[in-house]
Amino acid sequence: MTSHHQMLALVLFSAFVAVTLGITTWVSRRRHGSAEEFYAGGRLFTPLENGFAISGDYLSAASFLGVTGLIALYGYDGLLYGVGFLVAWLVVLFVAAELVRNCGRFTLADVVAARMAERPVRIATGSASVTVSVMYLVAQMVGAGSLVALLLGGSGGAAQAWTVIGVGALMVIYVSLGGMRATTWIQIVKAVLMLTGTIVMTVLVLVRFHGDINQLLLTAAERSGHGASFLAPGLKYGGDWTARMDFISLGLALVLGTAGLPHILSRFYTVPTARAARRSTVWSIGLIGSFYLMTIVLGFGATAVVGADALRRSNAAGNTAIPLLALDLGGGASSTGGTVLFAVVAAVAFATILAVVAGITLASSASVAHDLYASLRRRPTTPRGEVAVARIAAAAIGVVAIALGLLARNLNVAFLVGLAFAVAASANLPTLLYSLFWRNFTTRGAVWAVYGGLIPAVILVLLSPVVSGSPGSLFPGVDFQYFPLQNPGIVSIPLGFLAGWLGTVTSDEMPDEAKFAETEVRSLTGAGAV
Repeated sequence: MTSHHQMLALVLFSAFVAVTLGITTWVSRRRHGSAEEFYAGGRLFTPLENGFAISGDYLSAASFLGVTGLIALYGYDGLLYGVGFLVAWLVVLFVAAELVRNCGRFTLADVVAARMAERPVRIATGSASVTVSVMYLVAQMVGAGSLVALLLGGSGGAAQAWTVIGVGALMVIYVSLGGMRATTWIQIVKAVLMLTGTIVMTVLVLVRFHGDINQLLLTAAERSGHGASFLAPGLKYGGDWTARMDFISLGLALVLGTAGLPHILSRFYTVPTARAARRSTVWSIGLIGSFYLMTIVLGFGATAVVGADALRRSNAAGNTAIPLLALDLGGGASSTGGTVLFAVVAAVAFATILAVVAGITLASSASVAHDLYASLRRRPTTPRGEVAVARIAAAAIGVVAIALGLLARNLNVAFLVGLAFAVAASANLPTLLYSLFWRNFTTRGAVWAVYGGLIPAVILVLLSPVVSGSPGSLFPGVDFQYFPLQNPGIVSIPLGFLAGWLGTVTSDEMPDEAKFAETEVRSLTGAGAV
């Protein structure tokens, strides 16, 4: 990249950071320190505002950088990520949104603990939520590192490392000072910027091919190096039965994982009623669906305009497809238009990362303080004390995410998010569904469901090609790969449901019929909801 690209992009980065820090400072002066204010923004957001915030929270670096990169490299098979991410929202709409809003206060554990022994359930669910959040954070850190490596022309890992550290520091500041209110407004600003940038890029790609989608696809297939197979299933997931099972595993994780993501579920607590939560979800589905339709054009457009070879040379995982496409659409590296468009898209991508890491950090720090700390501490905690612990937890989680982000810097961000979805679907979803719909569910069943999904999912990831045994793994020099699939969902999700059932039927605890009836009425009607 030329010095003009670097300077303009850095100016736009700095402008977004300045605006978001201004929002955070403004909010921090108006806060009154209550747990409801810190965790849920006072429950004062409208469905439209929350719909944009959910979109901003969900459309992460995995969507903006990772999915378009996978479509650009693998064609039809890359497109399946976008389909999975979108279809997942039907599960959220019909199963989670209203029921979670009515039954909980701040975290997923509130819903489960409503009819169980609180301490073991909160410790188990809080541990799973923090694990999912950290895995999700790593993907955002990797996206930030890839972006800066491209901006600096692929020079040195030092700049990449400092970027990851800088993103971690900013996310801690956002969460510690501003809480949910500041995080929500940052996500709204980011969603507007990203959707605007995506619309402009999509229009430019269509103009380049005179609105002829067929010509776009044919050119992409020609420049992909794979010919017609680029537009057909099987390029990434059709080679053998292992690849096909990996695809099924990924699909299950993507479709079922969203309803178990802590930072998504926590967004339903920021609106006043369950009806508002449902309307928020409808708004977010419209926005998210529109975005993924545009990623199809942008992914194939990147291959058609830039070429698959150039994309792989820049970043083997495809994470830089969108910025490179912007550079070409604007007129090339030496043109003013290319410089401006590249800088704008790079700044939007950076804004995406900052907004998402703030939301995830807030959700995970809430789990640490509201679930883990409050349960492990023998004496009752005050709301102000709990919020103080959440701020400290945000810093600790930031350090962990930075360290893991530096380790995983060469993996595709959408792929990393797929692993987080698998863990969420394995540990959180079975517990949530059983708690809401199974009358006989017990405390042992809840704890077993969480650990029965979480532990196998994490172990299978550690024993998979992601960590060792292949050139693109975290530790390519060693080989302790005993599980052939890259995504563990096809094994760990059924294990989570099975463990929950087994724990319940072997438990001596009598299910509390009265508490189930209370939870059922509350979840369906909102009577007694906070």
